[in-house]
Order: sequence, then structure tokens, then C-alpha cells
Amino acid sequence: MHPLLTQNDIDVFQRDGVVLIKGLFADHVDTLRKGVETNMTNPGPYAAENLKEGEGGRFFDDYCNWTRIPEFEEVIRNSPAAEVAADLMQSQQVQVFHDHVLVKEPGTSKPTPWHQDGPYYFVAGKQTVSFWSPLDPVRDASLRCVAGSHAWDKPVLPTRWLAETNFYPEDDAYMPVPDPDAEGMEIREWAMEPGDAVAFNYDILHGARGNTTDQRRRAFSLRFLGDDARYVERPGRTSPPFPGHDMQPGQRLRQDWFPVVFER
Repeated sequence: MHPLLTQNDIDVFQRDGVVLIKGLFADHVDTLRKGVETNMTNPGPYAAENLKEGEGGRFFDDYCNWTRIPEFEEVIRNSPAAEVAADLMQSQQVQVFHDHVLVKEPGTSKPTPWHQDGPYYFVAGKQTVSFWSPLDPVRDASLRCVAGSHAWDKPVLPTRWLAETNFYPEDDAYMPVPDPDAEGMEIREWAMEPGDAVAFNYDILHGARGNTTDQRRRAFSLRFLGDDARYVERPGRTSPPFPGHDMQPGQRLRQDWFPVVFER
């Protein structure tokens, strides 16, 4: 396994669906900060501002920019993230799914809503992993994950963050969005330094508090896929949508769009 990992890290990820990896992007923090600034100056087609009128601060996010922002591609190909992903997923191959930038400027009280990523995606499989890495020290604005939620019987209802409406027309296929604090669920969160990373399965319920500090909270995420990941159809437009992909249910994701970046 990669030297950043122990067997216990792998066991915890397999059991609970979430684990902290110290220093995963420690050698790439400046590169990622540069890429985030490029992203914010020149947003992509999926960029969003996630505050309603009258809410203070700024909550920016954008995804699927690694093919046009060289710093992101450099980190995907040259950081240890893909190999660590293979170890955590117990996969022979690792494909890129997409990148995601989330920035909460100082005084942004809006939390990131509780959600699972999996229901928004056109991917199904147990071998998935996202890395969420702060580019600023975080204490109270860190990622919060509900341990074991990737094994729940029903997925959590995917909603639009501003409209708070269902992303798809099939409400009965999903469980309502829970309140993990009120319901006493086992929430994992860590104080983190720039370059640390939370690794979590696509089906882990997660969210984050607002950033009420006087410091920025820039976060960079990478999503990877393992051997058993397959394309699935959803009852509506997925997020990210990847229009014109031409894949069929049950297929592995096309490697010209989602390249293999690590192989045993």
C-alpha cells in the first residue's frame, strides 16, 4: 500500500466509508490554490453561487474543469491521490470522474446541505472514492460525514441546494434527508491542515457548516472510480450532466472522457 496509508485506514474506509488521509496533497497545495484562483476568475459552465439574496458571504462551487485548468490535471496525474484511491477501494484500476471546487468566503453562514453524491451521478458501484481537501486550515468549517451511511438500504433524496426541491421525479425511491445531529448519528469530522484529505465513498451522507471565521475556506475535491463502477441511467439530468456521452447502462465509463490514471 502507499506509505501515506496503514492497513487500518483501508479497513476503516471499507467498513465506515470514510477516513482521514493526512498530507495527501501536502506537496500540491500551492498548485491547487493557483488552480482555484484560475477557476474563480474564469468559471466553467457549471459554476454556481449558492446563496439566496440577503445571505452574507459567498459560496462558490464549480466542477469538471480539470481538462482546461492545467494545475488540476497536474495534481490528478502527479499526486499520490490515484494510487491511494486504488488502495482504499481495493481496485486494480482507477479512473477520473471529475474535480470539484467549493469556496466559502469569510462570513458565509450558509452550511453545505446534508447529501449523498451518488444519487446525483450516473455511476453505480461500491468502488468509489472522493477526496475533499482544504487549501486553508479548517476547524469548524470542515467536512462532516456520517459513518456507515454508504450501506443504507435507500439512497437519500437528492435536492437542488437553492430551490430545495427533488432533483428527480421519483420521491418514493429515496429516503428523506435526515438531520444527523438531531438523530444522534455517528458524524466524523476533523480539524485539518491544507493538503489533508477526507476520503469518502460516493454514498456517504455528508455536509459542512458555514464559514463564520475571518479566513477563506477553499476546498478541492477529486472523484475517482474503481473496477466495478458502471454507467446507470437516472430519471432526469444528472449532476454533472456530461451531455452527449453515448454510454449505455452497464458499461464502464468511456476512457477517453474518464481516463485511467492508475493501474496495478
